[in-house]
Amino acid sequence: MNQPSKAATPDFSDPRAFRTALSQFATGVTIITTRDEQGEFFGLTASSFNSVSLTPPLVLWSLLQNARSLPFFTSNSHYVINVLSAEQAPLAERFASRIENRFEGVPYDLSETGLPILSGSAAWFECHNRSRYPEGDHVIFVGEVERFAYEAKPPLLYHGGKFISA
Repeated sequence: MNQPSKAATPDFSDPRAFRTALSQFATGVTIITTRDEQGEFFGLTASSFNSVSLTPPLVLWSLLQNARSLPFFTSNSHYVINVLSAEQAPLAERFASRIENRFEGVPYDLSETGLPILSGSAAWFECHNRSRYPEGDHVIFVGEVERFAYEAKPPLLYHGGKFISA
């Protein structure tokens, strides 16, 4: 006989419990890159990335509404989503930290719009910032993919609050 779930009635008064439950779903890891108004590069680590549509080619990712980095992405027409490969966990940690220059010593090429494409990534998608939707405590960005490339290699995953290799 099947037993009922541990928490048939979830306790939403504890956001950590909900976050821990969500962390049981393994996700890929990305670094989203763009630049500020002065042309300085900016990037951040994100695991909220999904495909939306093949025709037109659309993808989405999300960012906290109160993130200090939100203006970098709301004021730009383009960004690059770099899908990280298994050996890039240190890069994911670097771009998740609050260090001053995240790009220092990081190898990259430039996209057609002059944005960083991180060397060694499993795939990258250069996107036009098509639309944004505030939902809950996040903003959902929908990007229309203008260019992409990939190399079949093992992915970096995020599960249970830590980076793992498949």
